Amino acid sequence: MIVDRKIGLFILMRESLLSLTLLCAWDVFVVVMFQVFHQDWMEQPSLPVSLIGSALVLFMSVRNSTAYNRWWEARTLWGAITNNCRSFGRQAGTLLGGRPDLARAMAAYPYALRGALGRLDASADVERLLPEAMKDAIAGWSNQPNAILYQIGREVNAEVARQGIDGAVHGQIDRILSDLANAQGGLERIRNTPLAIQFSVIPRLVANVFCIVLPLSMVQTLGWITPLGSSLVGLLFVALDKIGSDLQEPFIHSPHAMPMLTMARTIEIDLLQPDRQPVGGPIAPVGGVQS
Repeated sequence: MIVDRKIGLFILMRESLLSLTLLCAWDVFVVVMFQVFHQDWMEQPSLPVSLIGSALVLFMSVRNSTAYNRWWEARTLWGAITNNCRSFGRQAGTLLGGRPDLARAMAAYPYALRGALGRLDASADVERLLPEAMKDAIAGWSNQPNAILYQIGREVNAEVARQGIDGAVHGQIDRILSDLANAQGGLERIRNTPLAIQFSVIPRLVANVFCIVLPLSMVQTLGWITPLGSSLVGLLFVALDKIGSDLQEPFIHSPHAMPMLTMARTIEIDLLQPDRQPVGGPIAPVGGVQS
């Protein structure tokens, strides 16, 4: 996730450079053909292009709004995971009388979830934090985050039975685990349900056609300065399409994706520090991007 506005602007400009270059090259070609070689067929009425542009803006607005809602829902669910992990760490230390191994297991959970959502290899962080007994217990599970929650639940149940803890107290802790499972299910739904192809393909196709036709409707009016106006307008539509494309997949490796590694490290610090366990510092942004 981009956290530095100045560097973020540079990243956006760098990502748009190729599109702007292609737009300028096409606009220059149209102007030369019309002004020098007098290709009158390139002169097209502006009304159809204006209508197409208006419809395209509305369509992209709906798509980008939907994409941003997916991104924001993912961020909200990660916030719920952060809060519930902290609550579990507090209750494991107070209601269960202190179980640092459970705190470490819960600290491994967001790393495993990050790996599952982003289809990344998070085994190093999971093995670093997960107790040895749980490593063997979750071996072979296809859903590693769910396996960790399951093993934590079993350990909590055993501790409750061993200490004779009241069932109401057990219910509070189990509710936290259920809330974590619900948030994980929401994140998996976002990952496994891509944006409808009508929203992900048609806007890009129509935007490209619009950028090709746009200078044809401007060249008679603007003449030699057509590339200036046409390229800027075309870049706006290409940028709108790029924004929606970046936001619709919040878990992929991208400067615009969720900073899942940073959030996982924050959870680890919050869970391990109360027990005085060694823990690294927070993850700093690299090049204006929080990973």
